[in-house]
Amino acid sequence: MIDKIKRPFGYEPILTKDDLKSKKKKEDQRANDFWGTLVRLWQFMRNERKLLYFIIFVVMITSLLTIAGPFLVGQTVDNYLVVQEFDGLIGVLVFIFFIYLLSSGTQYLASFLMVGLAQRTIYNLRVRLFSHMQELSVRFFDKRQHGELMSRMTNDIETLSQTMNSSFIQFTTSIVTLIGTVSVMLYLSPLLTLLTMTIVPVLIFGVAYVTKRTGPLYKQRQRRTGELNGYIEEVVSGQEIVKVFSQEERTIAAFDERASKLKHVTFWALLYAGFIPKIMNMLNNISFAIVAGAGGLMALYTDGLVTIGTIVIFAEFARQFTRPLADLSNQFNQVLSAVAGAERVFQIIDTEEESDDGTIEDQTIQGKIDFKNVYFSYDKEQFEPTIRDLTFSIDAGESVALIGATGAGKTTVMQLLARFYEVDGGEVLIDGTNLTEYKRHNVRSQTAFVLQDPYLFESTIRENIRYGKLDATDNEVIEAAKLANAHDFIVQLENGYDTVLELDDGLISQGQKQLISIARALITDPAILLLDEATSSIDTVTELKIQEALEHLMKGRTSIIIAHRLNTIKAVDRIFVLEDGQMLESGSEAELLRKKGRYYEMINEK
Repeated sequence: MIDKIKRPFGYEPILTKDDLKSKKKKEDQRANDFWGTLVRLWQFMRNERKLLYFIIFVVMITSLLTIAGPFLVGQTVDNYLVVQEFDGLIGVLVFIFFIYLLSSGTQYLASFLMVGLAQRTIYNLRVRLFSHMQELSVRFFDKRQHGELMSRMTNDIETLSQTMNSSFIQFTTSIVTLIGTVSVMLYLSPLLTLLTMTIVPVLIFGVAYVTKRTGPLYKQRQRRTGELNGYIEEVVSGQEIVKVFSQEERTIAAFDERASKLKHVTFWALLYAGFIPKIMNMLNNISFAIVAGAGGLMALYTDGLVTIGTIVIFAEFARQFTRPLADLSNQFNQVLSAVAGAERVFQIIDTEEESDDGTIEDQTIQGKIDFKNVYFSYDKEQFEPTIRDLTFSIDAGESVALIGATGAGKTTVMQLLARFYEVDGGEVLIDGTNLTEYKRHNVRSQTAFVLQDPYLFESTIRENIRYGKLDATDNEVIEAAKLANAHDFIVQLENGYDTVLELDDGLISQGQKQLISIARALITDPAILLLDEATSSIDTVTELKIQEALEHLMKGRTSIIIAHRLNTIKAVDRIFVLEDGQMLESGSEAELLRKKGRYYEMINEK
């Protein structure tokens, strides 16, 4: 029996007593985070504040009209029905009808205006988040699940959007209604008001009990949702790998584990939040009983202290008194959830942007590259650096191949050159100038980077190639495709360059995608060409086309090529053999073969 109490319906407690016994410092920190997040949201509404003030004014009018309705009904009972005086009653009833009608109209107006205001604010926040993400480093994205980041962009902001659409008006209405209701009740009967408000301590205790638990639970739910979305995105993207290795059952089990965690935390969050309506319903009935019982006795045994009309007003106001409290409590739960989501959004916005302290903006790059005693680690806790004391020079217009086992540091060299990461020690120079002295755009706009896995956008082939140079003409697009040996297969498609590519639609092969991505890089006419395993996804026939194109493309521009298949690097000027992040040997192919070192061994291994 005890076990069933501790584990209702099989859901084990998420929060323990130790979790709730947090230190004051932590509570103050959470409070600061809560109010700090609200202040930042307020800053996003700076252009909407005049409209917001008008909405608050309309909401106040709505609340006052809502209070005036029951008050006029009570007065009508005393002045007309009790004394059996019906002259003018019709006019009063029509007036009361218009009061309620006007209340509904102003309520609709406030909601209409608030929806527009909220969506504009959410739009600004969403654009700010997405724009900021474009300024973050590659390291930031490497350390996070893409699905989890998408969850912040979608789920967290959508929760905030729903709260702004509904909760703000409800919250403001509840406060104004509560103040107005209590004021009228005190005016009519201080004693009956005091009796009615005996439920307030119970309400405060109940709400405090619930919100102390729902706050942390809502934060957990937002986090668990992000983790689940991240896993879904990861599995969907790698579905072929899942099926190739027959890992469906393991994948389902891992999904079940994450979904179960989300289920548990959502169960407890909604369970605790569901206590509030039940508490308010109970208090509403108690309040009505107090008004009916105490008011009736006062009307019978006191000389005019309370009238029948006052009891009618109090019976309605007793509901209006508890309803705003219930709404405030419910909206507070919604606000907690929204603030938890907003905090996750601001965590991204607060992430430091990719530093760019360089001063050189428009300098034409010739292409000379120098690495001087470079050290680099992806993680400071690595036992050994990925790159260790690496030194080499590449002349402008020279072509170099980087070879070595997986983990030797080949791709890292390219990423440091593209300044996706900053070196931990030593320096990288371009044309004799430290890379950090250039603006990132100045270097990247003159560098073409072809990745191992080609990525194309859901657009036409023409626009995918033009992505490398947005103002390129159609002739430039076609010329780039010809240089990449992609033109022939493109024109054979039904719509040619206007063929719309969709992700994983199988319309073109992996090798053809790589040819398009190479054309996209070439249209920039770069000073530096970086090919990271550019032929790894290409069949033998296509590979020959690429080799033929590369011999032409590498003329006049600095080229760095990574390739596991050594036959793809025959045309380069020099070969760098890397091992454990260090330069093992370098030279032309003939020189390396004469040395009979590591490159010679690799050739013979093949």
